Amino acid sequence: MNGIGAPGIILLVILALLLFGPNKLPELGRAVGRTFREFKDGAREIISEPEPAKRSEAPVPLAPQKLAAELPQDRRLPE
Repeated sequence: MNGIGAPGIILLVILALLLFGPNKLPELGRAVGRTFREFKDGAREIISEPEPAKRSEAPVPLAPQKLAAELPQDRRLPE
């Protein structure tokens, strides 16, 4: 795979001229440039964001009194 090369690029330019016309090509180029710029800026933002801080504290277990109070109580009718 040696790439496109000069003849391939010339063919692509001629094809683009035929498809879009000479009046639309500058507008199309600007739109593609804006898209690449926005993508590049977004990638830089993602890379430069610090990683979320990891909590060094372990979760505190509930006390046995609280745990028993939070459990639903068995409410059966007397037999």
